[in-house]
Amino acid sequence: MGIEVPVRLPSHAELPWFEVADDCLVVGGRRLTDLAAEVGRTPFYVYDRSVMSRKVSQLRQALPAEIHLHYAIKANPLPDVVRHFVGLVDGLDVASGGELKIALEAGGRPESISFAGPGKTEPELRSAASAGITINVESEREVELLGALGAQAMRRPRVAVRVNPDFELKTSGMKMGGGPKQFGIDAERVPKVLGRIGELPLDFQGFHIFSGSQNLRAEALVEAQRKTVDLALALSAAAPSSVRLFNMGGGLGIPYFPGEQLLDLQPVADNLRQLLPRMRAALPDAEFVLELGRYLVGESGVYVCRVLDRKVSRGHVFLVTDGGLHHHLAASGNFGQVLRKNYPVVVGNRVQGMDREVASVVGPLCTPLDLLADRMELAAAHPGDLIAVFQSGAYGRSASPLGFLSHPPPRELTL
Repeated sequence: MGIEVPVRLPSHAELPWFEVADDCLVVGGRRLTDLAAEVGRTPFYVYDRSVMSRKVSQLRQALPAEIHLHYAIKANPLPDVVRHFVGLVDGLDVASGGELKIALEAGGRPESISFAGPGKTEPELRSAASAGITINVESEREVELLGALGAQAMRRPRVAVRVNPDFELKTSGMKMGGGPKQFGIDAERVPKVLGRIGELPLDFQGFHIFSGSQNLRAEALVEAQRKTVDLALALSAAAPSSVRLFNMGGGLGIPYFPGEQLLDLQPVADNLRQLLPRMRAALPDAEFVLELGRYLVGESGVYVCRVLDRKVSRGHVFLVTDGGLHHHLAASGNFGQVLRKNYPVVVGNRVQGMDREVASVVGPLCTPLDLLADRMELAAAHPGDLIAVFQSGAYGRSASPLGFLSHPPPRELTL
């Protein structure tokens, strides 16, 4: 079909999932130019199901068999993507009533779905409780509301306590635990909350401890997992019933930027293998879960836009495209980056290109923030050429301000 993507691809991110043929990027066995013609217009996102499947397979091979995998829908809620993961993983995690609807319609089993988030509304709690999913309570308010629902219904709501630990996942892209946080219940307050759960008509399931995300350092993940296990076992002494669910969070990252390398999964897997005997002995009825989103889907996606104009301003080349931050906020650097860095980007129909140049890829919006690649070495591009942004399977379209300046939204397809 083709050859592996050559070193002309950005060297700061290993991209083992894609091929090129006749200097054109191939995604899911299809040339990018053919995909663009089939879609009919740019921009669009394309997600390769085979990449998702291979990521899950890699995890299954590395991790102990007792570790269950859950897909966090917030990373990419496209129904086709969620349906694919339903057949691959052991459960789903949602963060809104809308995501819960997607999960159930995709075929997710209610008993394998959990619902996290610090601001659940009463209608969301009611629908989640009636569906029989596990609700990760994040405040005393949620406990009391669910207790009242349990008193009114024949089915007791299934609840787990989301714990805000007293430690952070070091070097993580986003810290979800440690210190004051809007997420979860502070660890020191959890025993009292567990006592209250035991007084109410609630079906206690266990704990959810998520300390951070997007981490590429195995040693940081190992340390956090050890502390997470210690905390869960200590809190289990105050549990109103046996622990049936222990969600250890995730935190596994993928490389985006210069100098970043793929996460070495083996130390993480070895650490879990060492921890398991102690976990089994203390929590014999528990299912042990890793909750992953970006790690499973991020590398499967490519965002594609088309060059509309080529401008030279005071010696610098700007490739003006029909895509931008309104479609892909993360690639523009405006979704949590302190110092802007480039995602891996190529000219999709001239991956290597005989002529090379340093150029910036910008969008059509009236703001200097609309930047997809800043002073990158690329194949020389012209109007009509396709720009491909890799690592775009997670937090792409759904995490972007699609209404900004009222441009048409990008389409999405799965292969």
